[in-house]
Amino acid sequence: MTKYEQGAAFGELALLYNAPRAATITCIDEGTLYSLDRNTFNHIVKDAAVKRREKYENFLSQVKILESLEPYEKTKLADAFKEINYKPNEYVIKEDETGDTFYFISEGEAYASKTLEAGKPPVEVMKYQKGDYFGERALIKNEPRAANVIAKTEITVLCLDRHMFKRLLGPIEEILKRNNYDNPSEK
Repeated sequence: MTKYEQGAAFGELALLYNAPRAATITCIDEGTLYSLDRNTFNHIVKDAAVKRREKYENFLSQVKILESLEPYEKTKLADAFKEINYKPNEYVIKEDETGDTFYFISEGEAYASKTLEAGKPPVEVMKYQKGDYFGERALIKNEPRAANVIAKTEITVLCLDRHMFKRLLGPIEEILKRNNYDNPSEK
């Protein structure tokens, strides 16, 4: 039995999938409920999805490495992104960790640091800004992270997990490999 408290929502699955209700909800205390009809709900959900897609497609059109993608491919990529925010000095990735995610910076700045000599602290080897990407080496070469990437300012990253990276970016993997070898943070 599930108990719903103030602020909880229910009934969205029936609206999303045009299916019968899967459960009965019974009120045990006096309260106020707000409801949306199917058309309003669908309009809100679809409008949010369209705005999200447009935002990410606009971003993708500014990323040089992706300029050869077809509009359909950019749409698929935009739909697959997960957005994550980091505060200054937060680690996005850590050197020697297992890498299962590829990142684009959509807002803000970050930098890469790498341990160049055992026993010495990591040194800055690369700077990143809007439109830059990182994390591809661990996915392409199936090896641990080669560097740390740390937020310099508040940043927003768009990321893809290993499966989506391979599925959606497979055609440009050769370009990423070629660029990767010129990237000191990933050597």
